[in-house]
Amino acid sequence: MNLVLTGSLGNIGEPLTRQLVQKGHTVTVISSNPERQQAIETLGAKAAIGTILDIDFLTDTFSGADVVFLMEAMAPSSLFDPTLDIIKAYSDMAERYKQAVERSGVRKVIHLSSIGAHTTEGNGVLAMHYYAEQILNQLPDDVSIKFMRPVGFFSNLYRSVRTIKMQGVIISNYGGDAKEPWVSPIDIATAVAEEMETPFAGRTIRYMASDDVSPNEIAQALGEAIGKPDLQWVAIPDDELLNGMTSMGMNPQIAKGFVEMQAAQGTGALYEDYYKYQPTLGKTKLHHFAQDFVKAFNQ
Repeated sequence: MNLVLTGSLGNIGEPLTRQLVQKGHTVTVISSNPERQQAIETLGAKAAIGTILDIDFLTDTFSGADVVFLMEAMAPSSLFDPTLDIIKAYSDMAERYKQAVERSGVRKVIHLSSIGAHTTEGNGVLAMHYYAEQILNQLPDDVSIKFMRPVGFFSNLYRSVRTIKMQGVIISNYGGDAKEPWVSPIDIATAVAEEMETPFAGRTIRYMASDDVSPNEIAQALGEAIGKPDLQWVAIPDDELLNGMTSMGMNPQIAKGFVEMQAAQGTGALYEDYYKYQPTLGKTKLHHFAQDFVKAFNQ
């Protein structure tokens, strides 16, 4: 098949590209970074260099594709832009995707959304995925869409490296022994590849997770892996976490959204829709991720 992927060669895009090329598909990878072209071509894919905000570029790149994989993403540095409205930014990207899909004649779309995309209430920053899904749902009925909703990424725990080194703990506004689902980007890539090769119709949803573990289990596994067996996951009040984020220069809207999202993780409210679907877990478990965490910690 002729497949087009947005997202460049990130944590999901790189393994997804590898898998699809190895399966014999013609793969085009969109990237805004010209320096990525050689890496994309080395994997056996075609590189389309341009911005996803350029509807004409997207339309030309999507034309002739059997399936397109769409994802909204922003550079980590944008979280510290005080002028950014992240919900508007994600909606703008989704709107451009929608227009390019219509103009190009693509009839199969796989969209990387997120847990929490079923609502705008109590999910904090994840509301941006709800609005993106709603925009894509405005496409004509003959465009089939598979909404892929991963839970929290194991790789998000890399944000704790600095806190562990400076304060000797993992910090959030929730914690304890209640298990919650986590996912590896590699398992997401595998799930997306499966869906791209499987006929689908209408508008459907697939949740993705790799393991069910608690904050305390995460602290224990990561602590043992990095040689700090007494590592603790410490819960602090919402306002203290918010003040800490904003004092580091994080965009206030985004910081507030992260705090609300993590509070919903702690109560379990974030997972209410997820548990209605109860997906099969992927292969990557916490102990696998812990080995990757060691490498990041020691860098």
